[in-house]
Amino acid sequence: MHDHPTIALPPMPALSEDERRSAARAFADELSRRRTVRDYADTPVSREVIEQCLRAAGTAPSGANQQPWRFVAVQDPALKRRIREGAEAEEREFYTHRAPEEWLNALAPLGTDADKPFLETAPWLIGVFYERFGHDDAGNKVKRYYPHESVGIACGMLIAALHHAGLATLTHTPSPMGFLNELLGRPKNEMAYLLLVVGHLAPDCRVPAIQRLPLDEYASFL
Repeated sequence: MHDHPTIALPPMPALSEDERRSAARAFADELSRRRTVRDYADTPVSREVIEQCLRAAGTAPSGANQQPWRFVAVQDPALKRRIREGAEAEEREFYTHRAPEEWLNALAPLGTDADKPFLETAPWLIGVFYERFGHDDAGNKVKRYYPHESVGIACGMLIAALHHAGLATLTHTPSPMGFLNELLGRPKNEMAYLLLVVGHLAPDCRVPAIQRLPLDEYASFL
C-alpha cells in the first residue's frame, strides 16, 4: 500500500443508458461541426471566456501528473503583429525552401500560403509550450514524463472547450517556433508546441470542401 494521501471521487451523473447514448451523440454532433478556420472577425472575446477554456484544458491527464503544459494568451495588438512577422518569416522559408514538393502538393487543396493575416485579426492567440524538464526546490533538473502526449491531450481539450463556447480555432505550427519563446518571454526549459488562433468567424468565412473519414475507417471494435 502507498501512504500518499487520497480523496474520494464524487460519483458521475446518474444517467440511464438512453441518456448516456443521447449525451454521447450530442457531443459528437457538436464537435463534428468544428472546422479549422482562417477567416476571422475582429470581434472581441472576453478574457474570462479564454480563462474558463484554459481551466478545462488544465484538467487533462498527464504523465506522473506533472502537468507540463504552459499557455500564454495574447490579446495585445502590437505583440500579435510581432508574432505574425516572426511566423511569416518562417513560413516564407518553409514554402520556398524547406517544404518538399510532396508536402506542398498535400497542402494545395487547403489553399494555405505564407501570408497569415489571421494572426492579427483574431482577438486571441494562445501560445502553447511544453516543459522539457522542470526544477526542484534546489534548482536541480527534474525529468518530465510524456510531455508531448500530455500537452497534446490538453490542446485537444482546449480546442473542444473553445468550440463549445462558440469560438473558432486554428492550430498553427510555424517551424521552427523558437521565436515564440523570445517574444513571449518563456524560459529555456520550455519548447513551443503550438500557436492556437481563437476568435469569431468572419461574416464571409469559407472553408475547404473536405470530408472526414467515416467511423469504420479509423475505429475497430474487437
